Amino acid sequence: MTMTGTLTRADLAESLHREVGLSRADASKVVEQILVEMCEALSSGENVKISGFGTFVLRDKGERIGRNPKTGVEVPIAPRRVLTFRASQMMRERIVGAD
Repeated sequence: MTMTGTLTRADLAESLHREVGLSRADASKVVEQILVEMCEALSSGENVKISGFGTFVLRDKGERIGRNPKTGVEVPIAPRRVLTFRASQMMRERIVGAD
């Protein structure tokens, strides 16, 4: 991982290179292809589930009324599609520890 505390594509490719033994170029291609497949699935309205990691889910949110916090004026918020992530139970246990 980089010093900023963010896991990057390059970090994933480097890990594949070290752990699996793929060349750096092949490891980078594998990471890119996985991300492309995930994006295409989400773009076509499919959810993406990675066992032991979590699920990326698309949700359609309806129109609603919001309020400008500075002025208090009510404004309509247009309907939109949002992407959410729900961590698997195994991932939650690894991150926060078993209760």
